[in-house]
Amino acid sequence: MAFANSAITDIIATTIQSRSGELADNLTQNNAILQRLNSKGNVRPFSGGNVILEEIMYNDPNTNNANSYSGYEVLNIAPDSPISAAQFKIAQYAAAVTMSGLEMLQNSSKEAIIDLLDGRMQVSEARLLNRISGDLYGDGTGNGGKNIDGLAAAVATSPSTGTYGGINRANWSFWRNQVTTGLLSTNTLAKMTEAAIKQVRGTDKADLYIAGNTAYQYFVGALQAIQRITTEESGAAGFASLKFYGGGTSADVVLGGGIGQQENDNYMYLLNTNYIFFRPHKERNFVPIGGERQAINQDAIVKLYGWAGNLTTSNAQLQGILTT
Repeated sequence: MAFANSAITDIIATTIQSRSGELADNLTQNNAILQRLNSKGNVRPFSGGNVILEEIMYNDPNTNNANSYSGYEVLNIAPDSPISAAQFKIAQYAAAVTMSGLEMLQNSSKEAIIDLLDGRMQVSEARLLNRISGDLYGDGTGNGGKNIDGLAAAVATSPSTGTYGGINRANWSFWRNQVTTGLLSTNTLAKMTEAAIKQVRGTDKADLYIAGNTAYQYFVGALQAIQRITTEESGAAGFASLKFYGGGTSADVVLGGGIGQQENDNYMYLLNTNYIFFRPHKERNFVPIGGERQAINQDAIVKLYGWAGNLTTSNAQLQGILTT
């Protein structure tokens, strides 16, 4: 099928292709959670399958054969294989760049079409990045269950109910995150310390706190009497970030709210990011989708670029949430 200016379609395709890597970087650098995961090497592309698998180890008291013994006592050699995998859906996202035949004729030079494309792409890219970034705070049920399984799913306020990653939390206590309630402006540091201690396991501890507007204000207010110093990593990256020390732990506290916030005002997620992963498909990480598209009854072309993957967790028990 002939286009109004066939040479322009190649420019559109190559321009979108060249921007795809930059778009992936922009997502991780403009989201505090993903920035931390990226710095730890926890942005891990997957290559295929109908679900995303995350291997886990857990303790099943019904099959645990570890025990003390004496002398010739018969030992328990019953099979014990506490290795399984959580499975996550593949969420898909796409944005479109459109151009009419008239616009291609009016901008028929290469320089003119790139200028027009640049503006169109900036809008589409911003919408796509903001949508994915916002959905990272959701529970995956949005848009008919097609959204990313975000923090609201991974770190639930009622962790003894529901299924996450294909594992029923009512049946498996090891898959339940920690919950601390009662956060007030007058007890913020005490409650944060209480929540932090719940998540300590040897050297494991929460290293990133993502706070909604109200929770972050409580924390800032609790520090008014002392000097506030931004953290080297998150603060230098441009995020509104402070440092929390409590219960023998230390963590970055980052504002997850602000304009267009998706996180609940009163929530503070206490994340151990060693066990959280961003899993894009290696062939659908902000790349063009398909070839040329032209409307059947319109003089216009559409170019799609998209992303597919999910946010996964390999240890839910070491994650936590603090609420009012």
